Amino acid sequence: MARRRQAVTIKHVAAEAGVSLQTVSRVINHEPNVRPAMKEKVQGAIDKLGYVPSIAAQRMSGSRSYLILALNDRERTIAEWSARQGSDWVGQMLLGGMLKCAEHGYRLIVELIDTRTHHVERELAGAFAALQPDGVLLTPPHSEDPVIIAFLEKQGVPFARIGSRAPGPGIPITMDDEGSARRATQMLVDLGHRRIGFIAGAQEYSLSQRRADGWQDVMSESGLPVDGLLAQGDFSHASGLVGARALLSRDERPTAIIASSDQMALATLDVAKEMGLEVPRALSVISFDNSPAIRYANPSITAVDQPIADTVSRAVELIIAMKRTGEGPEEAIRVSGDLIARESTAPPPPN
Repeated sequence: MARRRQAVTIKHVAAEAGVSLQTVSRVINHEPNVRPAMKEKVQGAIDKLGYVPSIAAQRMSGSRSYLILALNDRERTIAEWSARQGSDWVGQMLLGGMLKCAEHGYRLIVELIDTRTHHVERELAGAFAALQPDGVLLTPPHSEDPVIIAFLEKQGVPFARIGSRAPGPGIPITMDDEGSARRATQMLVDLGHRRIGFIAGAQEYSLSQRRADGWQDVMSESGLPVDGLLAQGDFSHASGLVGARALLSRDERPTAIIASSDQMALATLDVAKEMGLEVPRALSVISFDNSPAIRYANPSITAVDQPIADTVSRAVELIIAMKRTGEGPEEAIRVSGDLIARESTAPPPPN
C-alpha cells in the first residue's frame, strides 16, 4: 500500500529556508520591509518544495483575509435560478471574479442579501463577522443602496459599486449602458428604421434610465419621435409581454423594439408571433445581456453583450489595489460591451 504523500506546509518552507514562520508569511503576502536576499531565500524554498500558499498561511500576517465578498440580490437571484430560464449573470460574475481573485491568491465568496427587509445591517454584520473580507463587490440594486453603502463605509473596507456611477464612497464601475443603448439604436436607424420602441428595465436600477437615455438621445439626434414608444418593464418576461403588446398595439406600431433584458426580448418575440408579425421582416428586435437563451431563440436575437465577467474582474483588481495602496480611481470606470448582430434585425418593411 502506497504511503500518502505529506502536504507541504508553511512550517516546511520555514525549516527549509531557516527562517521564522512570520518571515515566510511576510514574503507570501508581499509585505514591505523584507530584504531582497531574504525574499530570494524563501522563494527558493517554496519552489524547491512545491509549496502552494493557503489562505490560512496568508492570514498569519493579520492584515488581510484574502477574501472578496460579492453581495447579490437574494430575491431576484433565487427567482432566476428557480426559473431556469438561461440567465447567466451569476455565472459570468463568478467567472470574472474567481479567475481574477485566483491571480492574486484571493477567494471569492458570494452572499445573497435582501434589501427589502429591516434586517439588512444585521445580515451584513453577520457576514463580516464570519468572513472579515478584504473587499466587497456590490451588484445592482445593492450598488446604490444607501444602507449597504453606509455600512461598508463604516467598516473601512474597499468596495466596488457595479452598475453605478453615482458620486459617493466606493469604486463606481459601469458596463456603458448608455453607450450600448446608443449603439443598438444607431444600428436600427442605419438599417432605415424610424419608429423604434424601447422597453425599459426596473426603475430601481439607475442603469435602466441610462439605457433609455441612450435610446432617446439617438432618436433625438436623428430627428425621430419617441412619444408613445417607451414602455416600462422590470426585466421579467411577464413585463416584456405587457410592454411589447402596448407598443405593437399602437396605430403606428414600431418597426423595431429594443428590450432592456433578454427575457423581455423573448417576450417580444412571443407577442410578435401571436400578432402575426414575422421577425425580422415585419419587426426587428434587439436585446440586452446576450445570455444563452437568446442565442438559440428562433430567430436568434441581436444583442448587446454585457461584459459582466470583464467588469467584475476589473472591479476585483481595483479592490485589491485599493486594499494595498489605500487609493482608488478618481473617476467612474466604464467597461464597454459589444453589439452582436444575429437574425432578428433587418431593414424595416416597405411602407
